[in-house]
Amino acid sequence: MSDEWWPSWWRRRFRPFELIDEMMREFERWFEEEFRRFERELPRDLVREIRTPSGIRREIGPIVYGYSITIGPDGRPIIREFGNVKPGRRGEPPMLTVEREPLVDVLNEEDRIRVIAEVPGVQKEDIQLNLQDSKLVIKVDTPQRKYYKEVE
Repeated sequence: MSDEWWPSWWRRRFRPFELIDEMMREFERWFEEEFRRFERELPRDLVREIRTPSGIRREIGPIVYGYSITIGPDGRPIIREFGNVKPGRRGEPPMLTVEREPLVDVLNEEDRIRVIAEVPGVQKEDIQLNLQDSKLVIKVDTPQRKYYKEVE
């Protein structure tokens, strides 16, 4: 009779690991749902299907997002975003574009303004530069890489 209380108590006890397991299952469901939504909303130009011996493999990308922080001549930080992911407006998902926005540095020198743009995987002759008033447009449009940036 004294041993019968143990199984009953064991079933009713507080189980913190079960709560953690349930949280992990919920995270997994949420991630699966987000990846399915992401795939539906992804621009078709960023998805390639490759036939492999084991079947079709979907390759997504490139997806690039980042920011650079530099100190301006006045000592204040300058924060610039780059990549092909743009934050959505409040409550909206981020926007993806086929064109990447390259990382750009603008250097004010004594007699000129120097613009340095990172456009990896591109030949020099594929870079198009257009200057309109005080705006420089950097554009690359090749089958492998697409970049676009307006610098003021």
